[in-house]
Amino acid sequence: MALDKNWFVEVAPEAGFAQALKIRGKLHEEQTPYQKLEIFDTEDWGNLMTLDGLVMLTARDNFVYHEMMSHPPVMTHPAPRRVAIVGGGDCGTLREVLRHPAIEKVFQIEIDEAVTRAAERYFPELTEANDDPRAELLFGDAIEWMKRQEPGSLDVVIVDSTDPVGPAVGLFQRAFYADCLQALGTTGVLAQQSESPLLHLDTLKAMRAEMKAAGFEQLRTYQFCQPTYPSGWWSATLAGIGVDLRDFREQDARELPFTGHYYSADMHRGSMAMPPFIERALAEG
Repeated sequence: MALDKNWFVEVAPEAGFAQALKIRGKLHEEQTPYQKLEIFDTEDWGNLMTLDGLVMLTARDNFVYHEMMSHPPVMTHPAPRRVAIVGGGDCGTLREVLRHPAIEKVFQIEIDEAVTRAAERYFPELTEANDDPRAELLFGDAIEWMKRQEPGSLDVVIVDSTDPVGPAVGLFQRAFYADCLQALGTTGVLAQQSESPLLHLDTLKAMRAEMKAAGFEQLRTYQFCQPTYPSGWWSATLAGIGVDLRDFREQDARELPFTGHYYSADMHRGSMAMPPFIERALAEG
């Protein structure tokens, strides 16, 4: 919503919370078949993308989210080669996954092609790996796509989705997780953004319950700061089969062939430490 022409305001009424970014003006507005897509020019945060009035990313802080959605699951798998990104239309997660030389193939399945086209225009730094021969960009229903994958055909699945509303609801349900589990086979890691552990703990608990019911033998939620998401405190959840989620390729993480802005071996390990009240809530769930 607009406080006035100089501010973009996102309201989370369920949490009694709102945040605002000062803007210079609107660069783009489009009603896609799925959602309202807007791009704003902000005074201090670079370009801002919103979907249905909710902040998706800014040029200034998106690196935190994209690195923490990409590198922890890739570094947790013992030998990742084939990755599927569900959603992720801005292509930042795709770019980060492709920084790993061992990755041989990445499928990105985004339902709304308009998001990717807007990213190419307004966030070109995020789409710089789109022409990598290892990348295959698909536009369609990821839920249906996942159903068609051969058992054991994927090593890592990253669900880079919007909140569990609208077309994303099915990405937080047991049937989808079961299809992911089948595609991962006997050894695999799924990672999914799991909202704010402070504001959306019930959503996080429900999501983990669905993952467990689908057959994932291990779950682990980790945290990171995300200044322009509600509360500034965000999480992702790993679900694993045949992989110890308490461990990761730490030496490899210390010798990455690229330099992260946020991710490192120490940040990986530190992100897994959750506050006691969250640990208690998740244990009770």
